[in-house]
Amino acid sequence: MINKASDCTKEYNVITVLKSAATVVSLKENVFINTSGNNGMATAGSGDVLTGIITGLIANNINPEYAAVLGVYLHGLCGDKASEKLGAHFVNASDIIEMISVVLKEGF
Repeated sequence: MINKASDCTKEYNVITVLKSAATVVSLKENVFINTSGNNGMATAGSGDVLTGIITGLIANNINPEYAAVLGVYLHGLCGDKASEKLGAHFVNASDIIEMISVVLKEGF
């Protein structure tokens, strides 16, 4: 998966985010493997939430490369918080959204 992300980034000159159990973010020179998140996040709409977090960071003037890495990490932390509260089998995309303010208030 790391090679696929890296190849895509190089071929198309883009930031690549491959969402999986260990989400991979590939930039021009670096590849990051995210350690936050859990299997409860494999739910409909979770990727849309991730996209919203990243684009929200970019809309707040955060560099797109940094926004991709930070957004993936924040998304995972929100999923972890939702899983702690509800149990992994009961997490849905709106639960991840609800945890954004909790994670940001607590700091990361």
